[in-house]
Amino acid sequence: MKNTENTTINIRTIQHYMYCPRRWGLLEINHDWTENAFVVKANIMHENVHDGSHNFSTSNKIVRSSVTLYNDLPEYDLYGVADCIEFIKAKDGVVIAGLPNRYLVKIIEYKPKPPKESDYHETDAIQVFAQKLCADFIWGCNAECFIYYSEIKKRIKLPFDTMYAHYDKSLKELLCQMRKILNEHKIPARQKGQKCSGCSMKDLCFPKDTAYCVKQEINLLREENHA
Repeated sequence: MKNTENTTINIRTIQHYMYCPRRWGLLEINHDWTENAFVVKANIMHENVHDGSHNFSTSNKIVRSSVTLYNDLPEYDLYGVADCIEFIKAKDGVVIAGLPNRYLVKIIEYKPKPPKESDYHETDAIQVFAQKLCADFIWGCNAECFIYYSEIKKRIKLPFDTMYAHYDKSLKELLCQMRKILNEHKIPARQKGQKCSGCSMKDLCFPKDTAYCVKQEINLLREENHA
């Protein structure tokens, strides 16, 4: 079996793993994929972000969309694409290759909808933290990070200045778990309490090769409601 312990992780797949390790396994190991309305809505929003209209310059900043990032330090070994990065002209900023001045770096990730109980989803924060690690690695900066939730049309600043150690520890643990599963090449089982009703992969994950059972459907909904 091919050893994949040092597999470079695509940042966008970390959220899939956090949402459901089984779903992530189907995507990464089986290369399965299906879409539903939630997936299509998110895809359309990101197409709008990456269509080039977010690339512009003013007297004090340069804005770029679809910025490729990476961090090849062994403890991370990540790559991905940031929705948008703003380079703000500043004397105490860093040198950016190909740009004429010094800049502070701001990462802005676009998401459809914030949670009801807090300012941001933890899965979103982990994704942006991974992007920050890459930006800091490439440019030697300390990037500020934001999530823009389109539903409320508001940027939410992420607390990496005060919670860096927490997010760093969490990300490293996730990367270790993901690489272990990839190395074993075994799709994880469904987690107890996992909410599946809105997942685009539901039918692939649990194909209905047996007769439809109302009782099983009711029990599944009960599990989700009590999770």
